[in-house]
Amino acid sequence: MRIGEVPAPELVPGSLRIRVAATAVNRADLLQRQGYYPPPPGASDVLGLECAGVVAEVAAGVDGWHVGDRAMALLPGGGYAEEVVVDAGSALPIPAGLGTEEAAAIPEVFLTVFLNVFQLGDLTEGGAALVHGGGSGIGTAAIQLLKASGAIAIVTAGSEAKCERCRELGADVAVNYRSGDFVAESLAATAGRGVDVVLDSIGAPYLERNLAALAVGGRLVVIGLMGGANADLNLATLLTRRLQLIGSTLRARSAREKAAIVSGFWSRFGAALEKGEIRPVIDRTLPLEAAGEAHRRVKASEHFGKIVLRVS
Repeated sequence: MRIGEVPAPELVPGSLRIRVAATAVNRADLLQRQGYYPPPPGASDVLGLECAGVVAEVAAGVDGWHVGDRAMALLPGGGYAEEVVVDAGSALPIPAGLGTEEAAAIPEVFLTVFLNVFQLGDLTEGGAALVHGGGSGIGTAAIQLLKASGAIAIVTAGSEAKCERCRELGADVAVNYRSGDFVAESLAATAGRGVDVVLDSIGAPYLERNLAALAVGGRLVVIGLMGGANADLNLATLLTRRLQLIGSTLRARSAREKAAIVSGFWSRFGAALEKGEIRPVIDRTLPLEAAGEAHRRVKASEHFGKIVLRVS
């Protein structure tokens, strides 16, 4: 990776120009850097799926935003830069009690969890969810949203220290996947019923066990393939237990779809965010020039929560 000069993005109708103060690192950035996850057509090829900063320009057709407003935004790319142009529907106001660097760590992970657990997974109050990678940005966001919604939060993590931090954050059960059995723990936490939703970024190695952890009628939502893409599946398991297997990505969705996700998230969890009842977990903040170090830490899973990059 290198820092260089590129033309400023063009303001288009319906968009905002944001002067970026901070962005955050996601595993998708690592995949893109390695050539495995190209940006959607028309998106910036600069890394970065989220940002926070100040609105510098408001395009025609945009209501409710003004120059000088603090904003955080979900991006299809371009966050590791001094400026971004983003569809106004993908931007959210930064609550008064939240710092700009904290806000940079919200959009990608909190909206991913909202889309996949609550919209696609249809988790309701009193339900239960199993989330792999409890110490990740996704995991730490999921724990908070699950508890805010009155659900049972079960997570996996790669060390006892991370499991303990997940419990401190609010997880009802945290399983060390190196030594524990997340299927048995999920069944025990739900009186044998199983969980309603599994949010999985591992893929093939966990497929059979993920399905075994689900309750009748449960939903397995796969958002990543860190462990591999190919697995055998006995379809009778889906039929007899009425299970759903859902594949999902956020980045490639249309601006209209993203606007609906943002609006739904704000309607359900905006008040909790404004009150400080949910907030991102920040592992550390580094300057943009240290993006390489941030990527190394994420690849090695040496972080808990999100790594933020300070842009300006």
